[in-house]
Amino acid sequence: MRLFVAVDPSAVAVDHLGTRLARMRVAAATAAGLDVRLADPADLHVTVAFLGTVGADRLVELESALGLAASWFRAARQGVPRLRLGGGGRFGRDRSTVLWVDLRGDVEALHLLAGQVRTRLRHAGLAYDEKPFRPHLTIARPGDRMTPADIEADRAFLDGYEGPEWSASELLLMRSRPGSRPRYERIAAWAL
Repeated sequence: MRLFVAVDPSAVAVDHLGTRLARMRVAAATAAGLDVRLADPADLHVTVAFLGTVGADRLVELESALGLAASWFRAARQGVPRLRLGGGGRFGRDRSTVLWVDLRGDVEALHLLAGQVRTRLRHAGLAYDEKPFRPHLTIARPGDRMTPADIEADRAFLDGYEGPEWSASELLLMRSRPGSRPRYERIAAWAL
């Protein structure tokens, strides 16, 4: 199974962002039939840790590690992280260009959570992507199917964006089903 750990934005935050996205060039490109891989609002998430392929025989250990991380986080903090989507940017170039929305608010809490999740995964002997944690919400993967000027215009359009506040109240274990239209399935959840 291809797995990752995430937190989800609220439905209100996703709807608010959708209104902004509808006015972006990436949305116009999608409407014109260009495959810029605009994210499905139902699949928007903030990845805390990407595990890749994990055997079903390791699922109990994985769930135990994540349960311990969530429990530690609850004990270490007073309340759940309050976040909002705002601003944005891009990763990569040419074929690997990704547009994303930034997170604001109690982002330090997400760093604390990500650190604890990764520590628990390491102690359980479970592999994960060790790139530094950069909390963001991927909104499109236009690659080189849009001009650099259009991608930059969309990135700049996100500069002034600020969405409503929401609570990151659950840590999620998700399954990714890759393909031309990736799908995500919730495997388990823990209260934060």
